[in-house]
Amino acid sequence: MTPRRSRNGIPSSALLIAANILIPAAILIFATGFFPYKPLLPGLANYESVTGYGDPPPAPFDKLIFMVIDALRSDFVYTAASGFEYTQSLVRDGAALPFTAHATSPTVTMPRLKAITTGSIPSFLDVVLNLDEGDESSSLASQDTWLAQMRAKQTGKLIMYGDDTWLKLFPGTFDRADGTTSFFVSDFTEVDNNVTRHISEELKSNDWNTMVLHYLGLDHIGHKGGPRSPHMIVKQREMDNIVQQIYSAIETEEHLRSTLFVVCGDHGMNDAGNHGASSAGETSAALVFMSPKLRDLRKNLSSPVPEDESFQYYSTVEQSDLAPTLAALLGFPVPKNNLGALIPDFLPFWSNEKDQVQLLMRNARQILDIVVATFGQQILEPNSNVEAVKDSNADYLELARGWQALADRYSKTVDDGNYSQLIPSITQWLHKAQGLISGMASNYDMSRLFLGQATAVAAVVAAFTAVYYSINDKAVAFVPLGGIILLYGIMMFASSYVEEEHHFWYWAATAWFSYLGLSVFKRGNTSATLSIVMLLAIRIVRSWNQTGQKFAGEPDMVKIYLHPNPVLLWCLAGATYFWVHQNLIFGLSALPIWFRFTVATGLVLAAFTFKVAFTLEDAPELVTDFARQLLLLTFTQTADLVSRARAVFIGVGLGMGGVVAFMLARQRISWVQSGTSTILTLLTLLLITQSRATNIPLFLLLNLQFRILLSQIESLTPLEVAISTLLLQHASFFAFGGSNAVSSVDLSSAYNGIGTYDPFTVGILTFTGNWAGSIWWAVAGVILLQSQRGHGREPGLWKGHVAVLTLFVAGSVAAVMAACTALRTHLFIWTVFSPKYLYCVAWSLGQHLLVNVGIGGLVYGLGVWERQRK
Repeated sequence: MTPRRSRNGIPSSALLIAANILIPAAILIFATGFFPYKPLLPGLANYESVTGYGDPPPAPFDKLIFMVIDALRSDFVYTAASGFEYTQSLVRDGAALPFTAHATSPTVTMPRLKAITTGSIPSFLDVVLNLDEGDESSSLASQDTWLAQMRAKQTGKLIMYGDDTWLKLFPGTFDRADGTTSFFVSDFTEVDNNVTRHISEELKSNDWNTMVLHYLGLDHIGHKGGPRSPHMIVKQREMDNIVQQIYSAIETEEHLRSTLFVVCGDHGMNDAGNHGASSAGETSAALVFMSPKLRDLRKNLSSPVPEDESFQYYSTVEQSDLAPTLAALLGFPVPKNNLGALIPDFLPFWSNEKDQVQLLMRNARQILDIVVATFGQQILEPNSNVEAVKDSNADYLELARGWQALADRYSKTVDDGNYSQLIPSITQWLHKAQGLISGMASNYDMSRLFLGQATAVAAVVAAFTAVYYSINDKAVAFVPLGGIILLYGIMMFASSYVEEEHHFWYWAATAWFSYLGLSVFKRGNTSATLSIVMLLAIRIVRSWNQTGQKFAGEPDMVKIYLHPNPVLLWCLAGATYFWVHQNLIFGLSALPIWFRFTVATGLVLAAFTFKVAFTLEDAPELVTDFARQLLLLTFTQTADLVSRARAVFIGVGLGMGGVVAFMLARQRISWVQSGTSTILTLLTLLLITQSRATNIPLFLLLNLQFRILLSQIESLTPLEVAISTLLLQHASFFAFGGSNAVSSVDLSSAYNGIGTYDPFTVGILTFTGNWAGSIWWAVAGVILLQSQRGHGREPGLWKGHVAVLTLFVAGSVAAVMAACTALRTHLFIWTVFSPKYLYCVAWSLGQHLLVNVGIGGLVYGLGVWERQRK
């Protein structure tokens, strides 16, 4: 069929192609303006650059052992339910000083390590770089950090064992190192044993001044089973034993007597065991300083302490405060880009108040240098363009005036010696400066932001024109689609609606299928029961997993029925696998009975036993005795998880290859259903493998919805099928537990079938696991279209279908960009709107271009080829 042409003579197909090219172009242009690297002060700080304070006071410590326990939430150490009993005894004894360290969003490892080592506020782009272990663009090798300062002291070597993120951030910094990948979340033990095996030997060595240890097992347990996993308390006790081993060596080994031992988390975790967003659990990390010398401070605190829902135990400090505090305690200048404030609890280490004031003034002067570098020297000159500065940056002008007042007071204090009154004023100025500069807007490239938005608007215009000239429905038929796009766009400008986006899709799907039921009834179809069943299925699906931010921990189907009743879980999961098994047998019905039964049974059994074995490692409390016995009965009982997953993937791949080969050869592979339906069945098995065990029964509900739509296909228009597909893709994403928070990204299935880290493979597996429901509906929607073609619809169905989906994607991209630009100074820009932009990228490039257009186009083409044979 010749493509319909628009009034200006441009084929609608060309407009559709242009729109799908403009979408990724807009995303790329906007991202380069929205996520720039912030300028940094070059070089290393030195004492000589800041004069007028005298010689720096002597440091109480000369060595540092810095132990990071990934995702060490504050309550994991400080409450009665903690496994850190020895650490708590040190707190009571006064040999340990505990804090809650506030980790600003994004709460993922790389940006948090940047904050800890530099004292600065990392770019939100680091949340993306954190997922790519091969990236070296985020290196801190040339920046001023406490690691660089300890190296510059030349009093010993730097050594590191654990998360290889340190090696990526600090290439060439460590003299001895053994890195382990941080993303293989199925490993609870080896990843930590690889760190511990070095400790005993290193504690006896006297050739180092800094030892960094980064343990990953506790974080992996959180990702797999949550903070209440039965593995969690065991891991906490293991970490506490390491603390005891190190502290005992500090007490007994002469060369370690002046060693400062710091134990901290890079971030916390939420109730689901994930992190990346800004909930109280994710931003509250434990921070403990340990040394026999701390007893001199006489701070014998109570431990354990009662549970606190806010996770704020003892004093709360910023993670960036670590940099200036370590500088004072270990005797080196504060790193140049630091925004942290020296923790005042350690000031009593210096009995002379003059030394205390000097440390605070050096810290303040260092932060002042950042203000001057940002706004120019004029901010310190009262008579130079004061009004211009005041109009645009009144807070910073006031900060500069406050510094000058402090400097004047310091000069007078040097004469009269009354230093004690100056300490509170400097501390107050430090915290004010910290708050102002930390919240300073990023250096956005506004020209790129506007160009990106203009490109997105152009994509909207091209997609809208393609829809108009691809679908022959009346204008009123487009009202629901227009309403969805308009309401969604408006919703992007409100942080609460972004956080709770799932409600929009649940209610939109409910309203749409209610309307559709009435429309079908009016067209003469009397099966109102099917509409009721459809709405009931939607209600159950939306109740399966609570998501979002406000009600994420509230009861849902999984928490109420499946977690307490593993038997029910595996009955439903078994029914799902049985349904797949039967569909496979029907899908291969043109083959000999013995062959199709063997293939279907072997493949489904391999997938089922993998899921049982996986859950046994992931959440053993969910595995019934019967399921455990099933593992013992199979001939693969000694196989590991990697081999089991590979068997499933290879089986599904061979199955799809065989089906496609039969379709291309114009031969029947089934007398019962189309080849594309068999492909959907095999895809279902793959998606089940990548889904959590508690989400497996959802595929039965998705199939029920699909069968209802398929039964009414003669009464539906192509536009209605496209809108239905759009709504169900998004609703199912949230029903499976997704949200717009980075912390909801499920990494539990990201390593199925692979033994080492590969960013491309892990990325594909992660996307497949998190968008499983959406991917399923993308292919199911194609089969609905093929059924319409079989009922006499016009040949241009696919173009119209893609045009509708493209129009929504282009509109959503434009709306999210506009919201991020308009609200770039909003309090929640980095905790709500920036993560939403990243999800928008995943939806646009991953789900739309790769799945809907790419995979969907291949499946639709195969279906057309198959029908031409008949």
